Amino acid sequence: MANILAIDDEPAILAMLVAILKKDGHDITAVESAEEALACDLSRFDLMLCDVMMPGIDGFAFVADVRDRIDCPVVFLTAKTEENDVVTGLSVGGDDYVRKPFGAAELRAKVAAHLRRERRQRHATLVFDEIRIDLAAKQLFVRDMPVGLTKSEYGICEHLAKHPGQVFSKAQILEAVAGWAAQSDVSTVAVHVGNARAKLRDAGVEPIQTVWGVGYKWAA
Repeated sequence: MANILAIDDEPAILAMLVAILKKDGHDITAVESAEEALACDLSRFDLMLCDVMMPGIDGFAFVADVRDRIDCPVVFLTAKTEENDVVTGLSVGGDDYVRKPFGAAELRAKVAAHLRRERRQRHATLVFDEIRIDLAAKQLFVRDMPVGLTKSEYGICEHLAKHPGQVFSKAQILEAVAGWAAQSDVSTVAVHVGNARAKLRDAGVEPIQTVWGVGYKWAA
């Protein structure tokens, strides 16, 4: 069904990932380090599962390095549970977290959800003056130049842009976009919004407005 790259320095974890996901018909490429992953053709993968704590290049550094070159969802595998770690993962371009130890049902459900969103076919374009959002390609353009948003950043922009002027709370955005773990704290939404705003500001536009004490709205 899908090509999935699994990166983890523990062979037992890799073997478990392969066994679990092959049940759903996925083709799994399993590597034990970020260095091995860099030798792969990353463009061919539909989803990436990446351990955080690895010798050499860790998961955060690896994803930060390749995020602008890949277009697939990235799900971190980690035993780290501190909020700062979650925020760091989302900031470097992660879309979701699976906390170790994890169950087969949870892993399969999250992988299926991300792949389902990826394959959802949309055939429309949203236009706001200098901003154009291609819903089929999941790409936002400013004056016909693409803005390098991550999946979660793009998802927030798309959701807000589909409801211009309507204010959404962080919890509502998290539920609507569902691009990361439902167990994540809603404060992670602010991280994604901040990153998206910075990139849009660099492109010369500021369509996302804060409604203090309530949430965010699209005001382009």
